[in-house]
Amino acid sequence: MFSATLLTILLLALSVAANPVLVNRSPVTLPLSRRLNLTSVHNLVRHDQNRAKALKLKGAAKAARTPLSEAAVVSSQVDNQAVTYVASVGVGSPATQFDLIVDTGSSNTWVGAGQAFKRTSTSSATGELVSVTYGSGSFTGTEFTDQVTIAPGLVISKQSIGVAATSQGFDGVDGIIGIGPVDLTEGTLIPALFSTIPTVTDNLFSQGTISAHEIGVSFEPSITGNDLNGEITWGGTDATKFVGSITFIPLTTTSPANEFWGIDQSVSYAGQTILATTAGIVDTGTTLILLASDGLAAYQTATGAVLDNNTGLLMLTAAQFGNLQNLEFNTGGTTFILTPNAQLWPRALNTDIGGIAGNIYLVTSDLGTESGEGLDFINGFGFLERFYSVFDTANKRVGFATTPFTDATSN
Repeated sequence: MFSATLLTILLLALSVAANPVLVNRSPVTLPLSRRLNLTSVHNLVRHDQNRAKALKLKGAAKAARTPLSEAAVVSSQVDNQAVTYVASVGVGSPATQFDLIVDTGSSNTWVGAGQAFKRTSTSSATGELVSVTYGSGSFTGTEFTDQVTIAPGLVISKQSIGVAATSQGFDGVDGIIGIGPVDLTEGTLIPALFSTIPTVTDNLFSQGTISAHEIGVSFEPSITGNDLNGEITWGGTDATKFVGSITFIPLTTTSPANEFWGIDQSVSYAGQTILATTAGIVDTGTTLILLASDGLAAYQTATGAVLDNNTGLLMLTAAQFGNLQNLEFNTGGTTFILTPNAQLWPRALNTDIGGIAGNIYLVTSDLGTESGEGLDFINGFGFLERFYSVFDTANKRVGFATTPFTDATSN
């Protein structure tokens, strides 16, 4: 009798570990604000391409277990962040609120780019230096442990955070809350270059605050630069934010995409393959959808788009937009469709990126390298604002689901 009961408990525990915890209006959610922060013509495309370059270099260096060359990463001009999602996070007791970029492409959490860090009774210096380069910015400072309050009911004790002494590329925000894989923190501490720093998600799970080692992320398309229209759910998913079931995709084994939230995916336009199955990443720190140069060229040919010199984006005529077909992302045995409207940059924001009011710009852009390098696409906001996403550390997978906004005609 006892053995049968024990077996039942073990099976239930394994079932919980293997499946996402669905949270209906969960109390452990964090609202996210969408912000548009652009300062120059071509800032949007250059920001994303610089970031892509930095991610590939960092992933390759980690795979080879060699130190990352800072000079190689920051050879391009540093730009302010473009379109970001920002969370208000408290640090210390009493807490100081910091506006932090939500980033699945990095894992260090740090503050001090804008508002200064304030030491309290919960703050403790570790005696280590910390430095991270993002391609679209960088910071250097000292490492602390402190109490971090993400939301009511989501309080972390002794979370490692960086405190910036210097930073570049983060005007209008205070730093980053990193929710990428923990191994991305390796090489950021000095002198402990080969140690890692538990992420906020790691600590929420290890401290028993959340019951599953995963997060669900909801974004929504917007025609304004600033909206409170995003949400992170820690420890599960919010069933009110998606429609139907979640398709889970195992993390890729291909380097360097496997150092991030990387998946295998093919991309088709109007049913014709423009990028064969290859590895890339899902990244909340990238605004556009980036395809390897050969894939982007095939998309440009198929759509008839031309490169706009003012924005760096592809541009369509009204007639071409009328003939635009679906852009299809094939992964995990499921096809996720970006409708013609979903492929557009919000026309109400054209002038914010150096464009012309009324023009039709596309959110799919050039990664900057040919396919076959192990990181051949980035599914950024252009994708994530149309699909709910799940980042499941425990089961090493990413999930996507359709939402009420997948087919929206907001652009």
